Amino acid sequence: MSLADLIFINNCQDILDNGFSDEGTNVRPRWSDGAPAHTKKRFGVVNRYDLSKEFPILTLRPTNLKNAVDEILWIWQKKSNNIHDLNSHIWDSWADETGSIGKAYGYQLGVKHQYKEGLFDQVDRVLYDLKHNPYSRRIMTNLYNHADLHAMNLYPCAYSMTFNVTGDKLNAILNQRSNDVLVANNWNVVQYAVLMHMFAQVSGLKVGELVHVIADAHIYDRHEPLVREMLQREPRPAPRLIVNPDVKDFYDFKVSDFVLEGYDPHPQIKNIPVAV
Repeated sequence: MSLADLIFINNCQDILDNGFSDEGTNVRPRWSDGAPAHTKKRFGVVNRYDLSKEFPILTLRPTNLKNAVDEILWIWQKKSNNIHDLNSHIWDSWADETGSIGKAYGYQLGVKHQYKEGLFDQVDRVLYDLKHNPYSRRIMTNLYNHADLHAMNLYPCAYSMTFNVTGDKLNAILNQRSNDVLVANNWNVVQYAVLMHMFAQVSGLKVGELVHVIADAHIYDRHEPLVREMLQREPRPAPRLIVNPDVKDFYDFKVSDFVLEGYDPHPQIKNIPVAV
């Protein structure tokens, strides 16, 4: 039985049973028909995934590994902020006529900063420290650059990673200001679990624990029936993630280097509306 499924079920049930409803308040998100997109939420949700024991992908419904990896490579490897460098259409609603999402996500990771050891962008600084200063308590990234928020078409949701090496294991904390539980929760978990596998492999480390900290974990009003349907499904065994062991450089990873063995999820829930 997948631990990721159990965590997801507990989070959803807690939000449905105990969450705060913002019904009747003036909210920013809107549905495609212009109606306000209200939510039930829980504040300060913390989930822990031991990647050494299980790859945390849902079986209650499929999470598209290939598209998830493609997006995380778009942000962290290509350091792009243009949807023309992405193979899916998940960012189309936030892109301008040139395909840019503004100074967000990959743009922030690609900006170079001066350190004592030289000039690095945020990704290369993490890779450098994991090899040269693995026990540092300063290995982290931050996408929430207040000076550039005005130039971002969407403020970063998953905005910060803190990496920590314990023995020979790479652990990390993913901080997220906002999380659409049905649409994006497991998507983000899968992405950053894969990122940890990549960083660990090229740094000669093993994967440890991913801690996911969510400030505002919410279920949208029009998602509630879909979530309740998912909660009736029985979790299935977690699959095994196979990463191409021949890749030794982070910038050599491709989507095809990641394969799931034994993934047998329940059918997809189709036509999930997305609030913008």
